[in-house]
Amino acid sequence: MVWPTRQEAKDWAARQEYLILNGEKVAAKMTIGDLFDRYAREVSPKKRGARWETIRLEKLGRDRIARLQLGEVAAKDFADWRDRRLLEVAPASVIREMQLVTSVLNTARKEWGLLPDNPLADVRKPKKPPPRDRLPTKNEIEMLRHCAGEDLSKATARAFHAFLFALETGMRAGEITGLQWENVDLDRRVARLEYTKNGRPRDVPLSSEAVRLLEALPELNPVFGLSSRQLDVLYRKSRDKAGIKGLTFHDTRHAAITSLSKKLEVLALAKMVGHTDIKMLMVYYDESAEELARRLD
Repeated sequence: MVWPTRQEAKDWAARQEYLILNGEKVAAKMTIGDLFDRYAREVSPKKRGARWETIRLEKLGRDRIARLQLGEVAAKDFADWRDRRLLEVAPASVIREMQLVTSVLNTARKEWGLLPDNPLADVRKPKKPPPRDRLPTKNEIEMLRHCAGEDLSKATARAFHAFLFALETGMRAGEITGLQWENVDLDRRVARLEYTKNGRPRDVPLSSEAVRLLEALPELNPVFGLSSRQLDVLYRKSRDKAGIKGLTFHDTRHAAITSLSKKLEVLALAKMVGHTDIKMLMVYYDESAEELARRLD
């Protein structure tokens, strides 16, 4: 580092010496909001979920807990924040926010040396809601088809087409919208996902129906010609127009895993849908007792 004048260099050296000798006092005067800001600048940009984290940290920075100094914050403060958030959003959302704040506080403790411990570690997380068991019916799929149309030159129709593709592959919405033709091999019937939720690339085998759906698309890149936001908005528009209640795009993953479980053994299924922990399959597996009974014969 080069300074324009010797005096500026001396001033900088003096400030650094002060920070070294009085690090604990300086840290104690910092606020939780300062940690949120630093994490958003230095850590979040390195993650795939950077946009979500940055937006969430900005919102957290406006909460009164962000004004508390590091030297005075305690578990009870985070418990109060948790309870206030539960009045505003679902438990699952609070759990995700607590996981983000835990990452911030752990980074401040382990890497930045600003905290002796993580006060959030002693705060109980809300009880997780039961797994969703909502599956699309054949009638609902036809209603969506009618409302979206089948002209694939139009984005609304391609959003429904992506819905059908998700039912065949179990791919997440972000994986579908990020799919590039250069990563699709129709002859081998494999789609290569370079960016996934767990950060590891994976190859997705394609059924003959999944290949047919891809071949029907116009020449666009990315494959479906949609951003994640467009897919979300257009799917919701078709769903609401059809008068369908409570069916999310992500419910296709439940339906696909349930269907694929009849064709693939558990390890192959976990590899196809990108689960490193096969216990996660139980979150999405929704075959009914009646269907299981028929398979026993």
